[in-house]
Amino acid sequence: MDIARPEFKQQKRRRQILWAVVGLLLLAAVTVGVSRLKPAAPEVERSTVWTNTVKRGPMLRQVRGLGSLIPSQEFTRQIPAETDATVVRIRMLPGSQVKADTILVEMSNPQVEQAAVDANLQLKAAEAEYQNLRVKLQSDLMNQKAGAATVNSDYTQAKLQSETDKALYDLGVISGLAYKNSKSKSDELTTRNNIEGERLDINQKAIETQLAEQQAKVDQVRALAGLKQKQLDALKVRAGIEGVLVEMPLQVGQHVLPGTMLAKVVQPDHLIAELKIAETQARDVQIGQPAVVDTHNGTASGTVMRIDPAVQNGTVTVDVKLTGELPKGARPDLSVDGTVDLEKLDNVLYVGRPAFGQENSTISLFKLDPDGKGAVRVPVKVGRASVNAIQIIEGLNQGDTVILSDMSRNDNTDRIRLD
Repeated sequence: MDIARPEFKQQKRRRQILWAVVGLLLLAAVTVGVSRLKPAAPEVERSTVWTNTVKRGPMLRQVRGLGSLIPSQEFTRQIPAETDATVVRIRMLPGSQVKADTILVEMSNPQVEQAAVDANLQLKAAEAEYQNLRVKLQSDLMNQKAGAATVNSDYTQAKLQSETDKALYDLGVISGLAYKNSKSKSDELTTRNNIEGERLDINQKAIETQLAEQQAKVDQVRALAGLKQKQLDALKVRAGIEGVLVEMPLQVGQHVLPGTMLAKVVQPDHLIAELKIAETQARDVQIGQPAVVDTHNGTASGTVMRIDPAVQNGTVTVDVKLTGELPKGARPDLSVDGTVDLEKLDNVLYVGRPAFGQENSTISLFKLDPDGKGAVRVPVKVGRASVNAIQIIEGLNQGDTVILSDMSRNDNTDRIRLD
């Protein structure tokens, strides 16, 4: 016969309560521990990131800009219309090789043609009038010279007679009255001879003045005739220089006004590179700095020749004069990529330029662990920057490897694992 033992039930219940309390405590401890665990570092595929090693040594600072080749103004000729005209014939098309005397376009203007004929006739008339005046003045001068010669002959005769009579008077052969008469006549002819000489000099100067005045009229008419002839010749538009015709915005029958651009001729061997450099990078660009221009079919060396003082659309225009031989295929408006050498920094820490980060600032980069299986975010103070490199001031040492790729998707973590 079983005997009831109530104390056993109480002990069992106590044990159950005890185990329940212990379980609850363990569950609470586990919950607290799990809540305090840091999330696992995200994985990044190694092949998708770009890394670079910090180096020490010389660093060449450069800036880069996109642009195009343009003709040098010194070797470019833009041909404007000089008068109203109508295009009657187009003899050359853009892309044609031309010489200085090659006729590009023929135009017509009857008024210009008539004006040239009238001006030539006026020139001939002015030249004929000049010749007539010259002959008349020379004839008058010859008559005056003949009269002066007669007076001079009489003067010479009277002077000799006066000298003879003086000698005879001194010898007592002739009277004093006879000597005085010859002396008076000699003095009179002396005065007349001097006057005729002065008149001759004055008339010669007057002739020169009249001829110079008439010559000025001839020159004026000749200049007008030359201008009209130049306008007539300009109706046949010539290249003016040897090169390539690049523009011809005309059609047969088109009427053009003075100043209208008719054609543009360039010498393709004389090109310059027009680069657009970001305004934040252009502040250190100086005239005379060396540059290299890549035409995507070769490179050409050059020097900075002009810097636009204005900023347009966030860029500064920099013109580079090409001093080296141009690659094949170089032509106006060809897209190019140019780099300008700013300065060379000696014995500095540097690394490849990261995807984000301006010079003279503090940025954050992921530095690889020694085993290369992970990376930790570190603050890095950078200095001056180049196209493909940036100077390290603080935060990294020589030999450190960092990730330069865009890691903005991992902004919320300070550590990553590389798979």
